[in-house]
Amino acid sequence: MSTLLRSRLRGKGVYAITDGPRDDLFAAVEAALAGGARLLQYRDKTTDGERRLQEATELASICARYGVPLIINDDVGLAKATGAAGVHLGVQDVPIAEAREQLGEDAIIGVSCYGSLDRARQLRDEGADYLGFGAMYPSTTKPHAPVTTHDVLTQASQLGLPVVAIGGLTPDNTGPVIDAGADYVAVVSAIFAAPDIQAATRRFADLFDARPGIIQ
Repeated sequence: MSTLLRSRLRGKGVYAITDGPRDDLFAAVEAALAGGARLLQYRDKTTDGERRLQEATELASICARYGVPLIINDDVGLAKATGAAGVHLGVQDVPIAEAREQLGEDAIIGVSCYGSLDRARQLRDEGADYLGFGAMYPSTTKPHAPVTTHDVLTQASQLGLPVVAIGGLTPDNTGPVIDAGADYVAVVSAIFAAPDIQAATRRFADLFDARPGIIQ
């Protein structure tokens, strides 16, 4: 099944990312999936290992019902323990080779490239499965992140891997990001802080549906 999940990156769409503890986490994620999210990332920077294990395990089950890969932010051990589809690695996390050794050849390993095409090329060559760029706009999740130009997405789309854009995305400003070359748009607060999570996710998903020639 993991091979099937990895192959699903050939599509395009919404990449919903959770952001820390919330009492209604499972219902919120289910609403995002019902709204059309194609990938889900569990992002929780707290040190409550027991709660994080319990939550990620349940999210893996929910995602499996929707046929959506679950990606764990930063934590390779948690990804392995919960049977998640893969892990997302930032600049301070373990190397791709180490994550691949623990999670297996079929795991989805995504990476943050920020605004650097050189980093993107290097991580592609090290075996990354998708390349994340951003912030595309000023972001409330990471307010100090430098803003990346849309042209970086256009150039990155030539590297042969799915391109993920993140940072400050809303339904009103995401269209140009997709047109510039983003295969996935990663969204935190514009989905999970929305009063209607399913409707908010659907607004992003509709941006892909409205573009001719996009295969989801």
